Amino acid sequence: MPVAAPQPLKLTKRAVDSLHVSSGDTVVWDRDLPGFGVRVYASGRKVWCVQVRGPSGKPKRKALGRFGEVTPEKARRDAVTAIDRIKRGLSPDPPPEATEPTVANLAERYMESHVRVNCKPSTVISFESLIRVHIVPELGHIRLSELERSHISGLHHKLRMTPFQANRVVKVLSGMFRLAEAWEMMPPGRDLCRSVRPYREKPRERFLSSDEYRRLGDALDRAEMDGSVHLPVIHAIRLLLLTGCRKDEILTLKWDDIDRSSGMVHLRDGKTGLRHVPLAPAIIAVLNEISRIDSNPWVIAGNRPGDHLGPGSMDHHWRRICSFANLKKVRIHDLRHSYASRALALGEGLPMIGELLGHRKVETTA
Repeated sequence: MPVAAPQPLKLTKRAVDSLHVSSGDTVVWDRDLPGFGVRVYASGRKVWCVQVRGPSGKPKRKALGRFGEVTPEKARRDAVTAIDRIKRGLSPDPPPEATEPTVANLAERYMESHVRVNCKPSTVISFESLIRVHIVPELGHIRLSELERSHISGLHHKLRMTPFQANRVVKVLSGMFRLAEAWEMMPPGRDLCRSVRPYREKPRERFLSSDEYRRLGDALDRAEMDGSVHLPVIHAIRLLLLTGCRKDEILTLKWDDIDRSSGMVHLRDGKTGLRHVPLAPAIIAVLNEISRIDSNPWVIAGNRPGDHLGPGSMDHHWRRICSFANLKKVRIHDLRHSYASRALALGEGLPMIGELLGHRKVETTA
């Protein structure tokens, strides 16, 4: 049974330390702040509290924490806030402070709401890597309101030994900040990347010579005969060589995209939108070698049922083929550069490349 309530007193640490009840519990109210008190239990536990009537006249209570864990000064400050809110008809608990977004928060939203929705798979992989490896470790903890140009230029400078990487990081950040303004996560016009001067990049284009084309063709034939390279990879590389397409365009090519009646390959995922590639005899010869899987719509089938070969699945096979052909520093994308440059330089296209490849059915290109 609760004991009779004592007279209000100034709730200081010394005063509350001296409070005890023999049974039950009671509330001792503060002398100076009406509605602020401490509930004292026979067990010795003491809890700060408030009780005050709101506009409706109904009393509302709130515990403010245990004495010993919450100081009298903090309990008094919290009580002032709670009492004021109750009297105004509000919840005694103030709303949680809005967490200010950081660079990591922006990066996550940028990837999920923009990059994964609007960009090609290869771009998603590239941007995800730049954000995970460089941007978040260096800048992720910084609040957007505290971000300065010096942070961007500092990261750019840190990556100066890899100019291409450094410039791409700034490009990704610039895109992030533009959308942050549109999303009202940052004030407009800050343009934090404006003063960062790009590093000069060494030309990355690598063009195959006629001899390298021949060696590559021989290496593909050898790999096909001895089974040292995954066969779908060989087919994909031959199609890349003969079409000048991007890797993603070949890997995501469906059988339904091939219109033999019109002699065209319809690429719906090209960077320039829908485009058409002539279905030359050399391309048909490669397609005829590929076994079509009824349950798989993709020309270059992957290892999982119903899936196509992933872009990362080609890399180690490509390195092996380059080793067979003794090709130095050649990327898969360089095949596209080589296709365009050779065709322009010689005024020829598929027949020339087919002949240089030395493919077994290359006579169909003549």
